[in-house]
Amino acid sequence: MYKYDEYDQQMVATRVEEFRDQVRRRLAGELTEDQFKPLRLQNGLYLQLHAYMLRVAVPYGTLNAAQMTVLGDIADKYDRGYGHFTTRQNIQYNWIKLEDTPEALADLAKVEMHAIQTSGNCIRNISCDQYAGASADEIVDPRPYAELLRQWSSFHPEFLVLPRKFKIAVIASEIDRAAMRLHDIGIRIVRNDAGEIGAEFHVGGGMGRTPFVAKKLRDFVPLDQLITYSEACLRVYNRYGRRDNKYKARIKILVHELGLEEYKRQVEEEFAHLASQPIEPPLAELERIKAMFTDPAFDSDASDELDLTDPDFRLWVERNTHAHKTPGYVIANVSLKPIGGIPGDATSDQIRLMAQLAKDYSFDELRVTHAQNIVFPHVKKSDLYTVWKALDEAGLSTANLDSIGDIIACPGLDYCALANARSIPVAQKISERFGSAERQAEIGELKLKISGCINACGHHHAGHIGILGVDKKGKENYQLLLGGSEGADTSLGKITGPGFDEDGVVDATEKAINVYLANKQGEERFLDTYRRIGMEPFKEAIYG
Repeated sequence: MYKYDEYDQQMVATRVEEFRDQVRRRLAGELTEDQFKPLRLQNGLYLQLHAYMLRVAVPYGTLNAAQMTVLGDIADKYDRGYGHFTTRQNIQYNWIKLEDTPEALADLAKVEMHAIQTSGNCIRNISCDQYAGASADEIVDPRPYAELLRQWSSFHPEFLVLPRKFKIAVIASEIDRAAMRLHDIGIRIVRNDAGEIGAEFHVGGGMGRTPFVAKKLRDFVPLDQLITYSEACLRVYNRYGRRDNKYKARIKILVHELGLEEYKRQVEEEFAHLASQPIEPPLAELERIKAMFTDPAFDSDASDELDLTDPDFRLWVERNTHAHKTPGYVIANVSLKPIGGIPGDATSDQIRLMAQLAKDYSFDELRVTHAQNIVFPHVKKSDLYTVWKALDEAGLSTANLDSIGDIIACPGLDYCALANARSIPVAQKISERFGSAERQAEIGELKLKISGCINACGHHHAGHIGILGVDKKGKENYQLLLGGSEGADTSLGKITGPGFDEDGVVDATEKAINVYLANKQGEERFLDTYRRIGMEPFKEAIYG
């Protein structure tokens, strides 16, 4: 994984001391909240309903055991003993005190971490496939390209104050595990007919108030022009993006209103202009970065056998592991969705345990997923039972990956000042109703996502079943959506009809699942059956 050089470390250390002084002035009354707000947002600090919230960047979801350990320690020292892993592959702390923030940032800086550009109208944390460098289906490891984009976008003077926040995802396989087409820019590393590796660009995706699936902008951009083409896309957006209306400020609105062809014409014109400018980093820099993402020292004699006599272990292996590119190894997923739990939350002890397991059994590497789980990317099969036993003792062995129990949910009205409704209690009730292994096996793959407001931090538009909390005459109300998907077959869910109260939406979810079970053919997923039979049978069952 990437290691800081002197410039990275100096940049982060300087920012910590700068913010320390800004906090001192705010506490002394020398800065008003209005003056302080843009400064704290530049450092990932939000003011939520009850306290400050600090969002820490985990670039492309990759971190090592020392970094993970510090995340656990910060939860104890400055929060209430837990952290919340997010859909941006980050972690956030919901009970940070303002006076403690500089020390928390200083602790992060000691292990090459920070909270820069995790908020505000800038290019946010670059996200990536959580199986990068481990899965057999990728063309190359996409993380070096994500790192190159991170370096380009950090403190980019032209893009520090964009019309709105801007999100980029990078993948390198046909299977999309990063919701690439629901980003402002989605990049897929591809191989053309000549065997050359380049980048396929998608633009204008996003959720929120007006969701759009990104449109393909270019089939192939040579890798030695990746940054130049990205800059051309951003320049056109920065030039025309609405600053007078935040609801129409995202690039998805610009692409929609200009039309893809006109946006593309302007990007290509800008790209041609930039091609004569020395903005592309030399390929030697990319090669330097690539050298930090080489494969670990896999054991070529590792056994490819697994003892599956323990039925609980066998179920976890079936549900929570993924094939590795190297014989004798697997990719192991740790679900942060125990039955009745809060999706994405982990205690400080659990965080430190995962750090130790990664150090001992996964070549000192972990990944945060956009589904709010944790991945050990390289686990030897002969060590897998030992890892599972340790996870099981810590309450981290729930076998529910990609099932109805593996719910994505934002913090909702329990924490967020923007939310209209609570997400967490709905997630807990659904988890409890469908939590048994038998029920989840009967239902199969079903991705359920919950947002507490139209900003869609819980990705409800992309759920096979999505739930959106809204305010209806001062009461929490929940809309049910069906048919969303975030993968290669990306689609946006459609609202079934009138909303429900908290218990009502759980009942409506069960009715929708019963329609699926009554109509499924063969190995169809919920999404497949919905697409085949359409909305009407579901609406009839839900509303009678």
